[in-house]
Amino acid sequence: MKRLKKKRIAVLLIAVIFLVGASFFAINKGKKDNVLKAQTSGKTQEELKAESEKKKQQEDEAKKEELKKQEQLKFDKIKALKEDPQQQQAVKGIGKSKNIPILMYHSIDYEKGNELRIPKDKFREQMKYLKDNGYTPLSLDELYSHMVYGTKVPEKPVVITLDDGYSDNYTNAYPVLKEFGFKAVIFVITNTVADGGSYLNAEQIKEMDKNGIDIESHTVSHPRLNELSYDKQVNEMKESKEYLEKLLNKDINYIAYPYGNFNENTLKAVEEIGYKMAVSTKSGLASKANGIYKLHRIYISNNYDMEKFKRLVKGM
Repeated sequence: MKRLKKKRIAVLLIAVIFLVGASFFAINKGKKDNVLKAQTSGKTQEELKAESEKKKQQEDEAKKEELKKQEQLKFDKIKALKEDPQQQQAVKGIGKSKNIPILMYHSIDYEKGNELRIPKDKFREQMKYLKDNGYTPLSLDELYSHMVYGTKVPEKPVVITLDDGYSDNYTNAYPVLKEFGFKAVIFVITNTVADGGSYLNAEQIKEMDKNGIDIESHTVSHPRLNELSYDKQVNEMKESKEYLEKLLNKDINYIAYPYGNFNENTLKAVEEIGYKMAVSTKSGLASKANGIYKLHRIYISNNYDMEKFKRLVKGM
């Protein structure tokens, strides 16, 4: 019995000695491995530790720098808002856009039986009505700001547009618009400019654009965009934009679709090219609900008498 007990004690002692030896070997091996790594990299443990601390410090500094940049960006935005009255109004009025009449004219001259052509006297009578009844013509920049940001506009806003760029827009419409101090927009077909003739020439366009008549795009050749491939639509809208930008030394941000025709490709292309807003020929008041690239307009025909004109402007 005593012998058996002694054997058990001996076995336990051997096991303890083995475990202690294995642990010592593992610890010693780990130290040797670390020393070996340091030796093979040519760096001591102290150097490796210093490098690790330096790396952590650099990461902390980078985080601080990023936070500082974000704070500066916030500060710059707040500063810009304080210094820009238009943006202040925009923030105050977001979501409060009105339904606005965009009047659509073409030629301002008389031609028997042609409803697109409004005689100068009739055009003047219509402009006088707007003036006498407190309407304020907006630029397209003002309309865009109102539609997108909710920037406040006068109580009775209106937008006056003329399509195609006929020469009588300069000889007949322009003097009337100047008489009443009205802003207006002419959407120009750019391949007609060089020839002039019955269309506006470059000098007329430049003069009006400097004097309250905004010149914008009506494509290169006035095609039905919805009948063209995507690439051809891009060419029509992009080339007219680039032509006018070079001629007038300004950004061209707005376009009127010829015949009012467009499709999904048109909407994709017009945004891709960089236009901010577009108008159609769909009848009605322009509103945020139309979509910024599908704003409605009110067609003005020579067949309409003054009473109908008044009703249309009121959205009736």
